[in-house]
Amino acid sequence: MFEHVDHYPGDPILSLLEKFGHDTRPNKVNLSIGLYYDENGKIPVLKSVQAAAKIVQEKAEPHTYLPMEGLAAYREAVQHLLFGRDSAALRDNRVATIQSVGGSGALRVAADFIKTYLPDSAVWISDPSWDNHHALFTAARIQVHTYPYYDAVTNNINFGGMLETLNTLPAKSIVLMQPCCHNPTGLDLNHAQWKEVIGVLQQRNLIPFLDIAYQGFGDGIEEDAWVVRAMADAGLTMVVTNSFSKNFSLYGERCGGLSFVCPSAKEAALVLGQLKAGVRRIYSSPPLFGSKLVATVLHDADLRQQWDREVAAMRDRIKTMREKLRNSLTAHAPSVDGSYLVNQRGMFSYTGFTAAEVDSLREDSAIYLIRSGRLCIPGLNNQNVESVAQAMAETLKKRA
Repeated sequence: MFEHVDHYPGDPILSLLEKFGHDTRPNKVNLSIGLYYDENGKIPVLKSVQAAAKIVQEKAEPHTYLPMEGLAAYREAVQHLLFGRDSAALRDNRVATIQSVGGSGALRVAADFIKTYLPDSAVWISDPSWDNHHALFTAARIQVHTYPYYDAVTNNINFGGMLETLNTLPAKSIVLMQPCCHNPTGLDLNHAQWKEVIGVLQQRNLIPFLDIAYQGFGDGIEEDAWVVRAMADAGLTMVVTNSFSKNFSLYGERCGGLSFVCPSAKEAALVLGQLKAGVRRIYSSPPLFGSKLVATVLHDADLRQQWDREVAAMRDRIKTMREKLRNSLTAHAPSVDGSYLVNQRGMFSYTGFTAAEVDSLREDSAIYLIRSGRLCIPGLNNQNVESVAQAMAETLKKRA
């Protein structure tokens, strides 16, 4: 009956994680999958989340279905976190927000909506971008194109190429961008560059789609939402997807959000209705426990402050590991310019290693990167950063 079904080769990142698990070498280092690890190589359970869990469990409320759009307190917390409490768009009821099954679920619900109500619009993503961006939109039968983003020669943003391409797009094209901690490159636009992008979006009547999965890991929780708020204040019609997997360390609870900023409250109500209908057709309603944890933390002043401090500690550790890797790499290979390691932000670094060099690091030194050369900085710690830097230096020396 199913002999004609195509073979699935597996997800390249998750398959690599399986291979890492089977590796018996004691010095192995996992720098592949996008997970935040602490100094001891463990995925942390945040104290603010532990306190929220205790509060939720003590209430002993029934485990009933949530509405299609999700928990009201959670949705409000998402809106305040992204747009700010004093947002004119929120005040005017122009933002339609639903709770989603993680960031991926938000992207897929948005993709289905776009295909239905903007059927002639294509989606443009950065080159490179997170692999699942392409997969989720093509699964919704949307044409996906790329705009220039990464310059391999300078290991920096090709901003001129990006603007040049955006200036050629037809009206109502969807432009997917990451407000902070770009995955996979770690390279972010500065405020001046974002303002130029906003001008192009306005002039050409393009629709920004902002995917923010690492809020707080760049410059700060409020700072990392700057471009979301700037675009909303500029009056742009836009889509925003967000995830709490990383900054709440709630990977398995699948806590995400999807927001549409609309020109009017009437349009926002219409959009919300169709987002609910889309949820009903896919998974009916989102999960309960994780949304209660996030809402409890973000609505409690003391827990919110504690969470802010915990996110700051994670952000600072990432920056410290970047500096230590750069310093060690420079010590082992003085001719190598490792400044890109500290100029990039967030969890990921684009190293410039070729697929063959990544394979060599894995086979010879038990250091696991994904084949694009992306390195997950939180996989580093004080015990392994020196050996990683040495292996990277030896790999780079072979190029000469």
